[in-house]
Amino acid sequence: MSSVFRSEEMALCQLFLQNEAAYACVSELGELGLVEFKDLNSNVNSFQRKYVGEVRRCYEMERKLRYLEREIKKNGIKILDTGENPEAPQPREIIDLEATFDKLETELREVNHNAETLKRNFLELTELKHVLRKTQVFFDEVNFLVIIYFILNSISKIKQKHMPACAVALQMADQNDEQVLLLGEEGLRAGGQVLNLGFVAGVIMRGRIPAFERMLWRVCRGNVFLRLAEIGTPLTDPSTGEPEDKSVFIIFFQGDQLRSRVRKICEGFRATLYPCPEAPPRRREMAMGVLTRIEDLNTVLNQTNDHRHRVLVAAAKNIKSWFIKVIKIKAIYHTLNFFNLDVTQKCLIAECWVPLLDIETIQLALLRGTHRSGSSVPPILNRIKKFENPPTYNRTNKFTSAFQNLVDAYGIASYREINPAPYTIISFPFLFAVMFGDLGHGTLMFLFAAFLVLLEKSLAAKKNDNEVWNILFAGRYIILLMGLFAMYTGLIYNDIFSKSLNLFGCRWHTNYNVSTVLDNKFLQLNPALSSNYDQTPYPLGLDPVWQLAENKIVFLNAYKMKISIIFGVLHMLFGVTLSLYNYRYFNDRLSVYCEFIPQFIFLTSLFFYMVLLMFYKWITYGPQNDFPKSPACAPSILITFINMVLFKDNPPLEHCNTVYMFSGQETLQKCLVFVAVLCVPIMLFAKPICVMRQKEKHVQLVNGHATTENGNAERAGGGHGGHGENEIGELFIYQGIHTIEYVLGSVSHTASYLRLWALSLAHAQLSDVLWNMILRKAFSQEELGYFQGVLVYFYFLFWAILTVSILVLMEGLSAFLHTLRLHWVEFQSKFYKGLGYAFSPFSFEVILMTAVASTEE
Repeated sequence: MSSVFRSEEMALCQLFLQNEAAYACVSELGELGLVEFKDLNSNVNSFQRKYVGEVRRCYEMERKLRYLEREIKKNGIKILDTGENPEAPQPREIIDLEATFDKLETELREVNHNAETLKRNFLELTELKHVLRKTQVFFDEVNFLVIIYFILNSISKIKQKHMPACAVALQMADQNDEQVLLLGEEGLRAGGQVLNLGFVAGVIMRGRIPAFERMLWRVCRGNVFLRLAEIGTPLTDPSTGEPEDKSVFIIFFQGDQLRSRVRKICEGFRATLYPCPEAPPRRREMAMGVLTRIEDLNTVLNQTNDHRHRVLVAAAKNIKSWFIKVIKIKAIYHTLNFFNLDVTQKCLIAECWVPLLDIETIQLALLRGTHRSGSSVPPILNRIKKFENPPTYNRTNKFTSAFQNLVDAYGIASYREINPAPYTIISFPFLFAVMFGDLGHGTLMFLFAAFLVLLEKSLAAKKNDNEVWNILFAGRYIILLMGLFAMYTGLIYNDIFSKSLNLFGCRWHTNYNVSTVLDNKFLQLNPALSSNYDQTPYPLGLDPVWQLAENKIVFLNAYKMKISIIFGVLHMLFGVTLSLYNYRYFNDRLSVYCEFIPQFIFLTSLFFYMVLLMFYKWITYGPQNDFPKSPACAPSILITFINMVLFKDNPPLEHCNTVYMFSGQETLQKCLVFVAVLCVPIMLFAKPICVMRQKEKHVQLVNGHATTENGNAERAGGGHGGHGENEIGELFIYQGIHTIEYVLGSVSHTASYLRLWALSLAHAQLSDVLWNMILRKAFSQEELGYFQGVLVYFYFLFWAILTVSILVLMEGLSAFLHTLRLHWVEFQSKFYKGLGYAFSPFSFEVILMTAVASTEE
């Protein structure tokens, strides 16, 4: 039971394992998850350790599995997750796993390579098919243009004697005005010879066409004829698998020089050139052959894809378990690299931290591992003396883990220090509820958390990548308690969606007639005359009549401000009290007398006295009492406390006998302030002075012993005085900082708890504003017809959305963060150091969860 309030007691053990049994024993410890191994080879390079070869083999197997996983996801095959958690395979089984992965990778890479080659051939044949179809129209157009060219060339010869030689350009555009025939000066110099045009045909990306045309024009000086035609269906790139828009082109030119230029330009723009016969019969014959080859390729591609699909489906059934096995193997060999070899090279030696209560369980796991390996030498687990601070290990379950994470986020507890988590389970949702007190909003929060708790198994099985959802699901029990406590405080405040519940009947009644009540807007009820005859107050919480009162906020201000101070002072006093248990556990009597007692007296003399005054004022001053004990003569608690600290008298109250609540209050307050001030130098100087005297006595004892042994009067160890003086000086500085922080913090921390009052009022007012501005308008209509009914529905929908998004989510998050600050700063600073480090056992469960999280990212 003590492990709930303090971390587990840890033991440093030395483990001796035979080489043959080490793998199986570490595997069993990984399944158990209760041993943290120390790295005994921290000075050895990671590439020079014993099992670095096995770790590399595991990385290689993991790489192959990642490749298989990518291919499976690329093919759209669902990976089967049976929830199985196979054990780590034996070392002899690793070879079979490697062979299986190697065979699958080789086969899959070969199939992918063949499929890519077939797809590339299919793409080339498809492009050639489109080239052969489109070029027939291009050739018809060019033949017509060549005839026109010869006619114009003949005319130019006749007129050659009468006009100077000049360049004649012929430009003919098609209907779209996109393709142009360009025959320049070189073409006209052909004279009477037959015009012999060359051409190239191919396919180019559609986005590169404008730059391609400009380059042809500039390099070839316009002496080319370019024709283009779009391919209607996008073609898939076999390398990337992305669809691409392409166009067929053909370029006519004259001369070998232009042919070379055109080909280089096509290569530069990554255009694919295809052979295209000039004769139509040959083109038709080639097109038929291309279609036949495309059909054959389709058949082969389908068979290849079917074979690839079968291989991936078979791999998808086992890939999860393969991943688990490989991760476990890698973790085992990585852990074995922490071990040392003995002199005989036949035994591995490890040092590890283990919980003291689980040593027997760990020994049984080691025996199981030895039995699995077939070794006859039993493992040895010995406790050794520890010279360093052990890790901190707090046992948690699914309920307490969320609260423990809140505490650990501030700092891991020092070893065997009091754990704040058990107290946080109650105080955290309660302080949250003081700020969030609303029965309606608390119910919404409780129902949401109850949904998460009741369906936690099915929701946990659905691994969600949404980070916000994962945070809410992890803190479902915190939200459940926060909603439950908010329902309770909402019942105390008598507040449900800014309205009140009349559960027990109002305890107020009027002594006026009906006309007076209806006509007088500023009518006030006298508390001395307005209660029931039996003089019983409202049984639980606030009377619902306060919802109708004009001075509702004034009353709630005083009420919530006082209970905030009361809860804050009690919370801080509880934190100071917990420090006593820490000091007693670690046998630190000096801190008990020099820190705890003055701190407790200081806080009690000032702030707890103020809390007692509040209760005394509530009990003593009432509307039924005589005038000296009526609320009109009740002094202000805040003014009384300020005057108490400043040694001033309270201002006199008119028609009142005294400014104090009881006789002797002035003397008592002066004594309390004097005691509180006296505690400050005790906290500041007592502990350093006591430590300094203890060290002087220790040095005198050591020196006296050295004098007796050596027979001389020299002071042994006198040369270390400078170091001791530095330590005393540091202790004075530390104690001074700690004292100033506590004294000033007592004031600021008490004021910090006023956030309970401020956020509670803000939440109530926001809820009231939403009700009055939205729902009251919906229900204040004189006639409720069909249209008004639909309008009420939309009013309610708008109100519900704002209530959930603003009052539940945003206000809830704000109250959560303020509560977290009150625990981290105001409460835990009184007793909690948080200077430890977490116990990180070798656990397959944690390793697999980390691997899954890194994969999802």
